[in-house]
Amino acid sequence: MKKTLVSALTTALVVGAASTTFAAANPFSDVPADHWAYDAVSQLAADGVIEGYGDTTFRGNQNITRYEMAQMIAKAMAKSDVSAADKALIDKLAAEFSDELNNLGVRVSNLERNADMVKWNGQARYRYWSQRYENEKGSKDKKNKDQLTFRLEPTAEVNNHWAVKSRIDASTDPSEDGSADLTVKRVWAQGDYNNFQVKLGKLPLASTETAGMLFDDQFSGAQVTFGNKLKATVEAGRWDLKNSNAQSALNAVAKATDDTSNYQGIMLNGTAGKLYGGAAYRHFSSEAFKAINNSSSDKAKMWSVGAGYKFDRNWNLSGAYAKNTEADTDATAHNIQLNYKGAQKVNKGTWGAYAAYRYMGQNVAFAPLYELFLTDSGMNNVKGWEAGVEYTPFTNVMSSFKYFNGKKLDTDRDAEGLFGQVNFYF
Repeated sequence: MKKTLVSALTTALVVGAASTTFAAANPFSDVPADHWAYDAVSQLAADGVIEGYGDTTFRGNQNITRYEMAQMIAKAMAKSDVSAADKALIDKLAAEFSDELNNLGVRVSNLERNADMVKWNGQARYRYWSQRYENEKGSKDKKNKDQLTFRLEPTAEVNNHWAVKSRIDASTDPSEDGSADLTVKRVWAQGDYNNFQVKLGKLPLASTETAGMLFDDQFSGAQVTFGNKLKATVEAGRWDLKNSNAQSALNAVAKATDDTSNYQGIMLNGTAGKLYGGAAYRHFSSEAFKAINNSSSDKAKMWSVGAGYKFDRNWNLSGAYAKNTEADTDATAHNIQLNYKGAQKVNKGTWGAYAAYRYMGQNVAFAPLYELFLTDSGMNNVKGWEAGVEYTPFTNVMSSFKYFNGKKLDTDRDAEGLFGQVNFYF
């Protein structure tokens, strides 16, 4: 089958189970980009069971609706000459999209519908950082770090509309005995209805309009999303400030006071052909913000916009801008990124590459997605160029390499970083 038949059903060129720097802004349709059905349908396409849309593609980075997904599953169900493994995937998909299939006149028995009520996804990964930044003497401070992580992401179906989801991480530094950490990062209940979704619990912060430039973290509270081509997301709760940039003033105050922040946010995201974009307003309140506001204000008021354009199934350009109107310094962040192709974990031999310019003001990019800025070194408040590649050498094994070269925003001194990663998915 031509490679166009197996283009990724993802909104991003993903390397980690969470989003990576390959991520583009999420077009945000009915089936979320991290839904297990994307990988299942991609595998069926690779096996020649599903042929995608009429133009024989899966439309690259665009999400699809549950109705469109059901149409593909219905065609797969009509085929008899499929392997046992593909038949199991088809049955699993049919149970998940039984309502939409019934609306299409395709019957799904209750036995099929209730199969696999608990689904397990996960990964084991190795990551390596090597970072250099110029100190006040003009020489380079060096920091190398590696990490092993084992992650489980179970989903338990409650009924036709509700499910309980979780993420459990176990991480360790291979060079340090006793450094292991086991944490239930997220656990939430999720209700999915036509053009409406609600989440309750400890869940990911929405960041679709900025492609992870501001947050790759979780909060405790509630999130409601509604709409179709234009979607609105409203969320509110509390955010742990200790999860902010490791070397930032906000993080230092949070560690000293064990502080959390009240949080409210509203986001709009939509698509129009090959163009997608969104805007958001986020409001935080905590005494800790006085440290970065250089005033008596205990607020962070953040405005952000993001947009992208998909030229074809290979090329995608996206950008975003954000500002914290209360912060006194390092209060803006912006990003522009060009993606080419993308590695898919179920398709051996696929690859992707990107180039980006990042300006990461630490008092607005509180907990960014990009791996090069996630460690506890000084590289958390920088501007500069970044490039990366990713490759799938074997099915469900992905590797990536990234390089950054720029300057620290507060000192204008040089900053440089390398990052490598290998993921094993199951």
